[in-house]
Amino acid sequence: MQDHVHPHDSARDGSSDATPGGMPGKRRPGELLFTVFLVLFSGVLLWNAFGISGFEALSGPGAVPMATAAVMLVSALVVLVRTLPLPRTTDETVMRDILPPLAIVIVLLLVAYGLLLRPLGFLPTSALFLIAAIKILSRRGWGFTVAVSLGSLVLIYLVFRIVFSVLMPAGIVPEGEMLQALRDLFGGGV
Repeated sequence: MQDHVHPHDSARDGSSDATPGGMPGKRRPGELLFTVFLVLFSGVLLWNAFGISGFEALSGPGAVPMATAAVMLVSALVVLVRTLPLPRTTDETVMRDILPPLAIVIVLLLVAYGLLLRPLGFLPTSALFLIAAIKILSRRGWGFTVAVSLGSLVLIYLVFRIVFSVLMPAGIVPEGEMLQALRDLFGGGV
């Protein structure tokens, strides 16, 4: 995938320099809306944190959540006040520069992964997700895609399930029976 370079400014390579889009004094598409969302979200968090115990005491159960939410709200308000007067840049669009279709596809894949994890289980859901994501992102052949996907899945499974004993949704794969058969084969049922 090629990096998007604006035709009028070859110095803008998309790398971060703490200035939105590398353009001082400009507001990127969606930036104002997102900042308003952050203010509202922080306000709701502060309200919910206040509901824990109110302003009971500095050592009360709601003190740290309220302080955290208050810092978030103040920070979001500062960003909003700085963002409001900026003129919007005219050479960027949300769909091309901020949230391209590829990002939307990956988000949809993640949502599908979350929905399918419990009914199908970790192994098949992760295999499907990795194959789809790697195929879309790498734009390589199916051999490469399947090899990298399944190799990564085996490595992840070995590290988290076997080494760290993390329980993962079994779903349609009889994982417990397979692990027991391997234990019986190599460890004599230990």
